[in-house]
Amino acid sequence: MGENVCGNCGRGCGCMHHKVMPLLVVVFGLVFLLGALDLMNMATVNMIWPVIVILAGLKKLAVGMCKCC
Repeated sequence: MGENVCGNCGRGCGCMHHKVMPLLVVVFGLVFLLGALDLMNMATVNMIWPVIVILAGLKKLAVGMCKCC
């Protein structure tokens, strides 16, 4: 079963907290892509990526069992 599949009904859960981690991964990738394309200063990239990783870790710590399902 996937992380965002409801335990009670087996359907996909539409809660926003299930979308935060994939969104952080996309932003993480975009930050490095913009740096590689010289559209963003590498000093900025080096400052932003640890913040994204910290946010992802805090999200995983804060979210327990899905309350909506």
